[in-house]
Amino acid sequence: MLLIVVMIVAMYFLMIRPQRKQQKKHQDTLNQLKKGDHVVTIGRLHGVIDEINMEAKTVTLDCDGIYLVFDLNAIASVTQRSAASEVTSAAATEQKPAEEKTAETTEETPSDAATDDSSDDTKADK
Repeated sequence: MLLIVVMIVAMYFLMIRPQRKQQKKHQDTLNQLKKGDHVVTIGRLHGVIDEINMEAKTVTLDCDGIYLVFDLNAIASVTQRSAASEVTSAAATEQKPAEEKTAETTEETPSDAATDDSSDDTKADK
């Protein structure tokens, strides 16, 4: 009798509890979806969220101009959050010191200038 109880407890901690944690994490991800998020479906289709209907539990994905409607549970993962989601998540996290922010801004500037120079070169070639 004791062996059966030990096996049930072991099964709970090794199988049921981790699965519930995973389900809760997936549900939290689905609740945080916003328009513009890049997602991957369970069929491995990549798209951008165009519309979310929480009443019908559906999501409309823009896949290179083709709009497809999926069940909300068909979303497997979020690959990239939209800019609006990133702003709200950044506000929720700890803010960086002003010194680090200015260092990041100056690092991005040369790469932007290089991109602009290359586009000017292509225009001059035409």
